[in-house]
Amino acid sequence: MMIRKYISSDCEQIARLFYETVHSVNAKDYTPEQLDVWATGNVDIREWDRSFCEHYTVVCAEGELILGFGDIDKTGYLDRLYVHKDYQRRRIASALCDELEKAVNVPVITTHASITAKGFFEKRGYNAVREQQVIRSGIALTNFIMVKKI
Repeated sequence: MMIRKYISSDCEQIARLFYETVHSVNAKDYTPEQLDVWATGNVDIREWDRSFCEHYTVVCAEGELILGFGDIDKTGYLDRLYVHKDYQRRRIASALCDELEKAVNVPVITTHASITAKGFFEKRGYNAVREQQVIRSGIALTNFIMVKKI
């Protein structure tokens, strides 16, 4: 396994990883209806690629297989952090998060953590500032605004 910078040709595999992970790993905390609006399976690849290229984005890969990915912007907003559904609990998220946190020179890192990811971020020293409801296609999704002082 190696952590490397994102390249545009990773985007389609990342989109599949995102969909499959949300619909399996997050299924214990969200309803099927919530999962369907969170990860529709219709990612705009060009838009995601543009976003990944604007942010500092890394992937964890084993050969050609992407095991996880994450991105952070220059303000310290950790946008996405996902690990392949078949590679959970192997410290991949921790390795990705370590790389993302050290890539920005900011006093505070912020993320919007799912119910599923909240405990992971708490173990890393993030504190929940507040719970919020994000509305997608009329469906409410609970997540937590979390911060970590660097």
